[in-house]
Amino acid sequence: METLQNAIIEPLQPFLRPIVTSLPAPVHDAIISLIGPSCHTALVLGLDVTEDPECTSLAISKALGIAIVGASAVVKLPQILKLINSGSSAGVSFVSYALETASLLITMSYGVRNQFPFSTYGESAFIAVQDVVVGVLVLILAKRPAAAAAFVAVFAASVYTLLIDSTLVDGQTMAYLQAGAGALGIASKAPQIYTIWREGGTGQLSAFAVFNYLIGSLSRIFTTIKEVDDKLVLSGFIAGFILNLILAGQMLYYWGGSAKPKKQANKAVAAAPKTPVAKTTGAQPKSSSKAPTTRRRG
Repeated sequence: METLQNAIIEPLQPFLRPIVTSLPAPVHDAIISLIGPSCHTALVLGLDVTEDPECTSLAISKALGIAIVGASAVVKLPQILKLINSGSSAGVSFVSYALETASLLITMSYGVRNQFPFSTYGESAFIAVQDVVVGVLVLILAKRPAAAAAFVAVFAASVYTLLIDSTLVDGQTMAYLQAGAGALGIASKAPQIYTIWREGGTGQLSAFAVFNYLIGSLSRIFTTIKEVDDKLVLSGFIAGFILNLILAGQMLYYWGGSAKPKKQANKAVAAAPKTPVAKTTGAQPKSSSKAPTTRRRG
């Protein structure tokens, strides 16, 4: 941090100070609400990242959390567009998205109930809604509209039970559900990993979503350690990062068709013409052609 302070921030202070002093009061109030008045004074007004290392790490955590929440609003959009444009759900596991939706909904409800900072769980709301859209598309493309309607109904009922009418689920039950949410988050990746392995390719799975999940889960481990003293939440993010790493590895392995999809390979083998094999017997076939004879004229 001293290198950053001396090499970058101090030379830029003559340009940064007028910008800081001209910021409107609501902006300063928002920063104070995120990092507190003392850190606001040290980092924003004093432009010094070495004065209080705890303030610097807190500011980094808040910035990462806000970035994760912001990116979560569009993280599944490429996947949604890919499904719509292709008209196929090949390589996308509905079970994986259903389990992830349940895990995210519980995590969001747990954060709201315990009054955690929004920056530590806000992405759960945005991603859960997008997961529902993806799940509905997968079911519709699979010609299962009734299952799609049931999926939406179950999601709406779960939102009401966990968020709107909190008397239905008490705090102790909510803690148990959060412990289960970590297991659901882990389990949600397993069907997708298996689907890619079974089909021998990533199909319509979005690389943008996979790699953003990997970066987001790693960043969320840091923000959870810094801002939330809850081992249940932390263990879930660590396990999720490991499985996201496996998914990213699969995406890289099948990138650019480096491995031929198993289903296509099986179809190619089935469609290949069979070459007739001549039956052999002990006796050699007689030649039907006779050697030409020439007559000598006298």
